Amino acid sequence: MRFVTYRTLEIEPRLGLLHAGLVVDVEYFGAAIGHDLPSTMLDFIDLGPVALRFLEESLASGTSADFVGTSLPEGNVALLAPIPRPRKNIFGIGLNYTEHVAESARSLDTSGELPQQPVIFSKPPTAVAAWNDPIGHNGRVTRQLDWETELAVVIGQTARRVAEARALDHVFGYTVINDVSARDCRRAGQWIVSKGQDSFAPMGPCIVTADEIGDPQDLTLKTRVNGVEKQNGNTRFMLFNVAQLIAEISSVMTLEPGDIIATGTPAGVGAGRDPQEFLWPGDIVECEIEKIGMLRNPVVAV
Repeated sequence: MRFVTYRTLEIEPRLGLLHAGLVVDVEYFGAAIGHDLPSTMLDFIDLGPVALRFLEESLASGTSADFVGTSLPEGNVALLAPIPRPRKNIFGIGLNYTEHVAESARSLDTSGELPQQPVIFSKPPTAVAAWNDPIGHNGRVTRQLDWETELAVVIGQTARRVAEARALDHVFGYTVINDVSARDCRRAGQWIVSKGQDSFAPMGPCIVTADEIGDPQDLTLKTRVNGVEKQNGNTRFMLFNVAQLIAEISSVMTLEPGDIIATGTPAGVGAGRDPQEFLWPGDIVECEIEKIGMLRNPVVAV
C-alpha cells in the first residue's frame, strides 16, 4: 500500500491511501465500513501490523459505495511530507556507499577509509519539507548547497537491541528523502548545521509499505538537477544494509514507531564532481527511487 498525507484548500492535512487513481481518506473510509481509523500517519503506524492487514483486506473487499465521499482524484489534492512532523530527529547515515566515501575523501576532507561502523548524525523535525516545497538557499550562510537522494526507512514497531535477522520485521515502509547538505557549514567535524537547516529534508511523495518493496537492497536511486542526471546508484551497494542499520541503532537507542532512518547516498553529489556543482535559486531537484516514486523541489532564495 502507498500512504500519503494530503490536503486541499478546504481540508486540513489528513492521512490518505493511493488506490486506483484516488486518494482514499483512511479515517472516512473506516467510518464508511463501520470501523474507527485514524486521520494521521503516525497514529496509524502506532496501530501496528494488524491495522495494515485490516485496511488492505477492507480495500480489496470494498464496494464502489465505500469510496463515494471518502476519496478524491489524485490530481485534486496537494501532497505533504508523509510524516509532516516526525516525533524525533531523523537518523541520518553518512558515508554508506563505497564510491561516496571516495568522492567525499577527495573533496570534503573526510577519511578515505571505509567506516567500520555506521556514521550516524541527525536532522531535526523542522528540516522536513514536502513535494514541491522550496529548498531554502540562504546565501549568507552557504555557497555550497548540495543534493543527496536517499532511501528512508520508516519504523513500524518498537525496536530495542534487535538482531539483524529480525530487523526488517520492524519496518513499516519506505520513502524518499533528499538529504540536502550545506557543505561549507560543517563545524569541527559536526554535521547537524550542514544538514539540519529548515527545508533540508524534503520527503515523499508517499510511504510504500514494506511488503510492496520486498528487498530494500535492490532499488535504483537517481537524482536530476534541471533535468540532468547527477546520481544513479543502487541500494545493493550500501556498506551497511537496512537490517544492519536498524540492528546497530537499536543496540544503543530505542527505535519507535514512526522513526525515520535516511540510509545514505551513492556517488554523484555536487561536491564530489569535477568541477564541483552546487544548487542555486531557480534550480529544480528531482530525487527518484524505484518502486517508491519521485520527489521534486525547487531551490529558492531565503
